[in-house]
Amino acid sequence: MVKRTRLKVGVIGAGAWGTTLAKVLAEKGHRVELWAFEPSVAQEINQNHTNSRYLMGVGLPAALKATTDVQQAAAHKAFLFLAVPTPFLLRVVRDILAVPDIREGKAQIALVSKGFVETSTGIHLITEALEEHLPDSYGGNLVYISGPSHAEEVARGKITALISACRNGTNAIRFRELLSGGSLLLFSSLDVRGVQICAAVKNVVAIGFGMMDALKEFSDMFGDNTESLLLASGLNEIQRIGMAMGATHPETFTSLAGVGDLEVTCRSEYGRNRRLGREIILDRLLERYASIDELIVGLPHIGYFAEGVVASSYVQRLAMQHELWLPICSGVYRILNREVQPLEAVQGIMDGLGGSIPGAP
Repeated sequence: MVKRTRLKVGVIGAGAWGTTLAKVLAEKGHRVELWAFEPSVAQEINQNHTNSRYLMGVGLPAALKATTDVQQAAAHKAFLFLAVPTPFLLRVVRDILAVPDIREGKAQIALVSKGFVETSTGIHLITEALEEHLPDSYGGNLVYISGPSHAEEVARGKITALISACRNGTNAIRFRELLSGGSLLLFSSLDVRGVQICAAVKNVVAIGFGMMDALKEFSDMFGDNTESLLLASGLNEIQRIGMAMGATHPETFTSLAGVGDLEVTCRSEYGRNRRLGREIILDRLLERYASIDELIVGLPHIGYFAEGVVASSYVQRLAMQHELWLPICSGVYRILNREVQPLEAVQGIMDGLGGSIPGAP
C-alpha cells in the first residue's frame, strides 16, 4: 500500500465552496486550516463540525480546523486555495502578503473564485489581477480550478469533474493530483484564460436563464426548446468574449469548463444566479434598487452572493471595449441596471423573432 503524504493546506474563505474543498482535503488526510470571516462560522466548524450558514446539512471532519486569522490560515502551507468572492479577493490577498511562504513564493496557490477584478490598470481576469499584487515568482504559476460543481453535491460525494488550469502545466497537475480521488475527478488544462472567462460569463447567462425559468410558470411561450436556444446562444457569447480576451483553446468552451459549467449553473436548483433571475421575476427583487451599482452593494444582504451581478457590469464594459455583440449579456445588464423592465426586455427579444408573450403579468 502506498502511503499518502499528509500536506498542510490552507483554504481562504468558508463559504459553501471553500468549506467543501476543505472537507474533501481533510477527508484525504491532509492537515487543513480554513479561514472564516465570521467568528460564528469558525466557532461552529470547530465545535459542531458543521457550517449551517453556507453548507447546511453536511457534517465536517473533526480534524478540519477553522480560524478567523487569515494570516494563520495561510502560513506554513504547501498549498493554498483562495475561495472568497471576487469583490473581496484583492483585500484578502493584501492581508496575506506578509506571510513568509507567500512572500518567498513557496506556497502553491489556486483560485476558485469566479468573475473579473478591476485594478488601477483596468478590468482583468482573476489570475492577472493577483499577479499584479503577488511576488513575481507567481507570474504564470497561479492555478485556476473550475467546472460544473455545485458545492452542495461535491460535499455529499456526488461524482463531479473539474478543470485545473495553469500556464505552467506542472502546477495544474499538482493540484489535479491533490484533489483527485473518490467521487472527484480533475483534468488539467493550459488554457487558464479561457477557463476563467467561462466561469465568469456563464453566471451572467444563468441570471437570464433564471428569469426565463420563472416566465415559464405563467406563459406558454417558453419551454425546453427556448431554454436550449438560450443555452446555445449564451455559449456563443461566452466563446466570443473568450476568444477576444485571449483564450488559447477553442475546445475549452465545449468542455467541462464551458458547456458543462454553463448547463449546471443554469439548470440546477443550487444555482445562485439562476435563483436571482427567478426572484427578479417572481419577487420583483430589483424594485429595491435603483441601479446595478446599488444591487452590487446590496448583494451581501439578500441571503446569497450571485456573482453574475458583478460580472454583468464588467462584461458590459468589456463588450464595448472589444466591440462585441453580446445580446443576452447586454440584455441582462440592462435589466439589472434598471434601464428596462424584465418583461419589456424579453418582449423586445421575442418581437425580434416575430412573437409575443401572452399572459405575462
